[in-house]
Amino acid sequence: MLASENAPALDIVDETFLVVPPSTVAAAFADPRSWAKYWPDLVLEVYTDRGDQGLRWTVRGALVGTMEVWLEPVLDGTLLHYFLRATPAPAHPLRPRELRREFDRRARAAKAIALELKQVLEDGREPGVPPHTG
Repeated sequence: MLASENAPALDIVDETFLVVPPSTVAAAFADPRSWAKYWPDLVLEVYTDRGDQGLRWTVRGALVGTMEVWLEPVLDGTLLHYFLRATPAPAHPLRPRELRREFDRRARAAKAIALELKQVLEDGREPGVPPHTG
């Protein structure tokens, strides 16, 4: 959703269910090198490390704001919540049409990250089969 003047220009929320424990998903985000893979144009600095519940970052680079990955235990897996609340960096202002495109691009990228993790971490688990537990 595009925001009002005082709110972040980009307010992106995504949720994806993964049939693995939160600790398994947390491990995928624990290494800062993974951040550069997922968000190559952003500089992230952790301001809250919640362990198996996820991370919160300040965001610099192409965007300025905050981002969070919250890992909620649900049933036999994890609900991966993703939040990005940011505005294009002052050096890279966007017109309204460009901002809509950027919102769509960032939302699609968030879902792609979650679905890639789902595929890799579930490791071919068939529906109805318990999650792998390391």
